[in-house]
Amino acid sequence: MGKAEGSSSDDGGNAKSRRICAWAAAVVALVAVALAIAAGSRDAPEIPDSATGNKSCECLPGSRSYTGLVEDCCCDYETAGSLNEQVLHPILQELVKTPFFRYFKVKLWCDCPFWPDDGMCHLRDCSVCECQESEFPEPFKKSSGVLSADDVICQEGKPQAAVDRTLDDKIFNGWIEIDNPWTYDDETDNTAMTYVNLQLNPERYTGYAGPSAQRIWAAVYQENCPQYPSEDLCHEKKVMYKLISGLHSSISVHIASDYLLDAFANLWGQNLELLYDRVWKHPDHVRNLYFVYLFVLRAVTKAADYLEQAEYNTGNPIEDLKTQSLVRQLLYNPKLLSACPVPFDEAKLWQGENGPELKQQIQKQFRNISAVMNCVGCEKCRLWGKLQVNGLATALKILFSVDGENNLQLQRNEVIALFNLLNRLSESIKFVHDMEPLMEKMERHDSNPTATS
Repeated sequence: MGKAEGSSSDDGGNAKSRRICAWAAAVVALVAVALAIAAGSRDAPEIPDSATGNKSCECLPGSRSYTGLVEDCCCDYETAGSLNEQVLHPILQELVKTPFFRYFKVKLWCDCPFWPDDGMCHLRDCSVCECQESEFPEPFKKSSGVLSADDVICQEGKPQAAVDRTLDDKIFNGWIEIDNPWTYDDETDNTAMTYVNLQLNPERYTGYAGPSAQRIWAAVYQENCPQYPSEDLCHEKKVMYKLISGLHSSISVHIASDYLLDAFANLWGQNLELLYDRVWKHPDHVRNLYFVYLFVLRAVTKAADYLEQAEYNTGNPIEDLKTQSLVRQLLYNPKLLSACPVPFDEAKLWQGENGPELKQQIQKQFRNISAVMNCVGCEKCRLWGKLQVNGLATALKILFSVDGENNLQLQRNEVIALFNLLNRLSESIKFVHDMEPLMEKMERHDSNPTATS
């Protein structure tokens, strides 16, 4: 198998290779994002344990009582959980259902830059199918873009996973089209773009497995530095690793919360054993989940003035006013502003004479991660992998690639990805919190299998 273009193994120089090698661990974790969406089976590889050594957390090793400041953040676990429960989760749940935030533009059919594409998987829960134009807000439509009857039939044979492939330049009124330096795809190219109704294509277990999934794991683990010296990780790379590990944890939570329990009966429900095995029994996975949640929240609050003034136009004045109101409620909530005004301090990163070079290295690796999303062989997994990588790239752009808010420019799609990612993280935080009593019960049984609970 050929090595991925731009991978860390191609860089020369021993010292530089060690630095890139450490960051390659992050590549390992985030490609797991794409696979974790689909590979929810118990025998799939687990999330790598964090190598960061969470010394600032006040928890004892192995403790499941998360107290004190979230490492590298300016907010504690209790406050973050309380704000999520009382403020952010209810608002985000409404916001992502509005017409503006419901539809995401994505290239679902694109070439894998690392190896020839052998086609998408054929499991029904992997597929994303098209929907008729009548479903979409008026500004999204084209006068001659009606789909044929054959186009509306998907593998599931029902409209629950609907996709529309029509485009209309009018939807970009008030929004610029500009590339994000943290992503691989050319977001200004509308060729083969698809509009996906995210509400009808939920992130959940799909059963994606086999040679395609194994090849992605092999490309990451075998070719992109399978071993790395954790003690060599600088602060920036620790932060980036925790972002990716936390994002992986969040997706594992979503798989566990919406799992196919019985394929014959098409019975879906919660897989608490998977939640325990993948997330709960690894304290770093929970801590990193809180970390990425606060990191993305910081990006949203930092861009508050820009996001408040953005044009949320779908051609439905009532819904658009509701969207604008919900955005303002989230950005300027008094509880959030008083309890956790700066969730993460981005000014501490990229300091020193090597800061600019280090940022370029990590930015290159993150673009490589986004490119790997094109190689995922499950359409639904590819959708959610791309959306969440795009959302995290947007947060990175806001925090690290803009000098002052006056220079901030975001695409419509970046804003949609950013808020949908924050909602996914918010849901994960809430689900882990709600399941805590059951997780602790399973933990007690693990430590003493003969005891009665």
